[in-house]
Amino acid sequence: MTEPYNVAIAGAAGDLGARITKALIARGASVSAVVRPDLGNEERSRLETLGARIMPADPHDIDAMAAALAGASCVVSALNGVREVIIDRQTVLLNSAVRANVPRFIPSDYAADFTKTRPGDNRNFDVRREFMARVDAAPIQATSILNGAFMDMLGAEMPIIQPAIRRVLYWHDADQKLDFTTKDDVAAYVAAAAMDENAPRILRIAGDVVSARELAVAMTEATGERYRTLWAGSLGSLAAMIGFTKLIVPGKDEAFPPWQGMQYMRDQFSGRGKLEPLDNARYPELHWTPVKTLLAKRFDKAA
Repeated sequence: MTEPYNVAIAGAAGDLGARITKALIARGASVSAVVRPDLGNEERSRLETLGARIMPADPHDIDAMAAALAGASCVVSALNGVREVIIDRQTVLLNSAVRANVPRFIPSDYAADFTKTRPGDNRNFDVRREFMARVDAAPIQATSILNGAFMDMLGAEMPIIQPAIRRVLYWHDADQKLDFTTKDDVAAYVAAAAMDENAPRILRIAGDVVSARELAVAMTEATGERYRTLWAGSLGSLAAMIGFTKLIVPGKDEAFPPWQGMQYMRDQFSGRGKLEPLDNARYPELHWTPVKTLLAKRFDKAA
């Protein structure tokens, strides 16, 4: 009988991390959830119910983390935060994986293509770019998975859809293509890549690629009400809005202050964060959720 593929995951108690854990177990992997020693009982129970083995370890202690990672074939990071997490904690995780002789590492890079964006334009992309350099210098095989924006945010945290006025906002160009992938589809792909010993350095995926104009059509179909696009300004005006918002709402230690969302919008509507080429077909057994399907569920005509 073939032994199960061993994967260790940091950040398993978070939203995306729990989805990745579930997807790994569905693929037959043996999953170790490396968690903080003070993780709550409810979170522990939820991970154990999924089938994960709980491995408590101080996230700042390399020896403790290395012991928790021992025997893994791949370490997956689903950590989320700003510099203290993406740089500091992930560096401990990376060094611990190296010390434990883990052959492969997947960092928490789930975003638009920050390898092509401009330094200084996006705080969260800048810290991921900095950590990418650390990963590349480490003696470990790494794979970064870039998925655009989480489709789940459409009509929720991402305010470009405005149901009150039946408009879809855009900056610069209503026909600029935007990359979206649901969290579940990202999780399924991460699980496949974690168990793929030949996965390359970067994999780019998008569950759907649509413009603001196409989003308006999808919303019209989902709601039965006519949606149109609404020009919110130029990229220059968006940059000015970002600068002003940072002055009144600094949010330096927050993962997603208001201006951070605006920075993501700038990278999407400028086209600089566009994912090309896509690697969706690498795992042909996976299925992708289109934008119109998600919007139809969220804005059901009968609701």
